[in-house]
Amino acid sequence: MTAASARAGGRPGALWAVPALLYFALFAVVPMALVVVLSFCSWSGLGSPSWAGTANWARLTHDPQLGQSLRLSLLLTAVTWATQTLICLPLGVWCAGHQRGRAVLSTLFFLPLLMSTAAVALLFAALLDPNFGLAHTVGPWLGVGDGNFIGSPRLALWTIMAVITWQFVPFHTLLYQAAARQVPAQLYEAATIDGAGRWRQFFSVTLPQLRDTVVTSSVLILVGSLTYFDIVLILTNGGPGTATRILPLHMYLTGFSSFDMGYASVLAVLLLVTGTTLSLVVVRVTGFRRMTSRREGL
Repeated sequence: MTAASARAGGRPGALWAVPALLYFALFAVVPMALVVVLSFCSWSGLGSPSWAGTANWARLTHDPQLGQSLRLSLLLTAVTWATQTLICLPLGVWCAGHQRGRAVLSTLFFLPLLMSTAAVALLFAALLDPNFGLAHTVGPWLGVGDGNFIGSPRLALWTIMAVITWQFVPFHTLLYQAAARQVPAQLYEAATIDGAGRWRQFFSVTLPQLRDTVVTSSVLILVGSLTYFDIVLILTNGGPGTATRILPLHMYLTGFSSFDMGYASVLAVLLLVTGTTLSLVVVRVTGFRRMTSRREGL
């Protein structure tokens, strides 16, 4: 039933959105509002919260770990976005083709997508064990004699970035694969007639047509990278020292290890604002909000 027929039958089309709006309000708006309220309270997780005014917010300027955690989170966000985009875009376009063995290889590429984040972290915790894992063997080949990738303050964060990239490349590859299959064949036919080779077709036809998908994937990566903490928690627990204590993990440890739910809520609001700001900046800069068609001439 279309929206027009729903209105004609006396049922406004907007009513179809009510279940989704209620779901969003119950599981997104209400929890966010409670976190904002809790950020003005003092609470250890037991008993009843007590009003603390702006004391928790004032602690932001005195938190010695906040600056480093925010810097590590932004570095992780930038590197994972650049790495995943550069890998997923050409891989997704390739998977959309008709090469021999493409279906088998595509299936293998997507296997990490079937695993939970905790399972991925446990898998790599075993592989990166410097005594019994694969890291003990390949470490000397990569210039890490002891194979202690996650125990090195210099390498731990980069190792985590590699694990995150390995897990989420399949998802974003799938986005690009689906988008590449929607590019009209007429555009490639016209480019071939004009004498364009595969590389010229990629940069002049495929890439412009995938512009909106690049923006969508980028927003998902930027927002998602600000919520990673389980992989870091299992692999390093923020160590060695505080070398991998990114902002989401700092929030988690503050709330559930230090039992300071009030200040942890402040950090949660800070994460929310940071993620929303990054998303709005991407949408504003790219012009994605206009949602204009990229299929020129069709």
